[in-house]
Order: sequence, then C-alpha cells, then structure tokens
Amino acid sequence: MDINEAAALVTGGASGLGKATATRLAEAGARVTIIDLPSSPGEEVAASLGGSFAPADVTDPQQVAAAVAQASAAGPLRVVVNCAGIAPPAKVLDREGHPTPLGDFERIIRVNLVGTFNVIQQATAAIAKTESTDSGDRGVIVNTASVAAFDGQIGQPAYSASKGGVHAMTLPIARELARYGIRVCTIAPGIMETPMLAGLPQPAQDSLGQQVPYPQRLGRPDEYARMVMAIVDNGYLNGETIRLDGAIRMAPK
Repeated sequence: MDINEAAALVTGGASGLGKATATRLAEAGARVTIIDLPSSPGEEVAASLGGSFAPADVTDPQQVAAAVAQASAAGPLRVVVNCAGIAPPAKVLDREGHPTPLGDFERIIRVNLVGTFNVIQQATAAIAKTESTDSGDRGVIVNTASVAAFDGQIGQPAYSASKGGVHAMTLPIARELARYGIRVCTIAPGIMETPMLAGLPQPAQDSLGQQVPYPQRLGRPDEYARMVMAIVDNGYLNGETIRLDGAIRMAPK
C-alpha cells in the first residue's frame, strides 16, 4: 500500500519501538501523528519527523478519538500502529504467600489489551469512511503482542495475558474489518533494545542477548519498524501474528 502523503498514527511513538516505527513511516512519506503520555518527549519526536503529537491515554475513548481526528486532518488515515504498553511484574502471590493487589493485574490488562482495542475501535471508525485505494485497501492496523503471549515467564501472568489477548483478537478483528478493506496484523517481539532494557547493566543485556539462538543479541527497534513496513507493503498479510524473536523460546525465569 502506498502511504506517501497518507496519515499514520503510532501509539507509544515517543520512544522505543514506536519511535523507530514513526521514523520509518515518516521516511516513507506518511504524515505521522504520535500518541503518547503528556510527560513523554512526544512533542519533540513528532516535530523532528515533521508530524504532530497527540498527548493521550490509550485507554481513554475521548482522548483517542481526538487524536484520531487530529491524525485524519493531515490526510487519509491508512496506518495505525499500537506500540503503547507497560510491563511491570505482577505475580499471583508475594514472597510471604499472600495474594498480590488485584489492581496491579487489572492495570496491565487495561493499558496493554483494552488500550489496544480502544485505539483500533476509534481509528477504524475513521478509516472505514476514507476512500479506498485502487486495490480496494483502506488501511492496515499493526498491533504489538510479545513472545510472552506464548511462553511467558514467572512474574508475567498479567503481561502474558494482556499480550495473549492482543494475539487472540487479531484474527476476529481482521475478519470483521475485511468488509471495509482494513487489514489487521500483530507482531510478537522477543527481547528488544527498549528504554526499559537500556536501564539494565551491560552484562545483563549481554546475557539476555546470548539466550537468543540467532542472532545472539537483543532485537533492535528498527527491525520491528521494518517488519511494520513489510506488513504495510504486503497486501496479502492479514489476520496473522508474526514472531520477531531470533527463534528464542523463553525459559520459566
């Protein structure tokens, strides 16, 4: 799909996977709108790409609808990439064997799963009203799951459940939106060089990279971004979750 002068919306676009994706989309000629929290450097990142920043909480329908309207004002909305997410630990029991606060579990599910659905819902309401391309396409949505959706580690029940939910809803949403010419795919990254991992000591990062069969290193944000671009470009990719992980299968801990 040709996205030159089309609008693109990237959540979590102020850093990490989202920033790399916003950069690639802008380089391809898209007019990028970044959704991120007001406290993020989203304004500066968007300005550097010639795009716009929409401060918003992805779980808030009104704020996301306003961001979608802002993106749509720049051109026909064709691409939506959901990168916003959180990954704090949330075990079933604490060290003393007591139940951990239920709110910790609920917050992760709300941001990662409900937030992704909210963005899809608000964005597709706009995309469905756009003119289709010569090939019949109206747009493509790319979500972010994780290898934790399939082999989550100890301490990740909430994160794994949230990302498993993103994977599980990909196909039914793709089937529903087919009538509008909107494709839906999901990427499940492995261990990536994100701001969260960047805070770890270098030996710890090296150790994580060595767990990857090949190449034995952390994944790079631009590799995620290039996968997004491949999905956008390949019109026959739909309803699929793609692991981007160097063939890693996570150990229990």
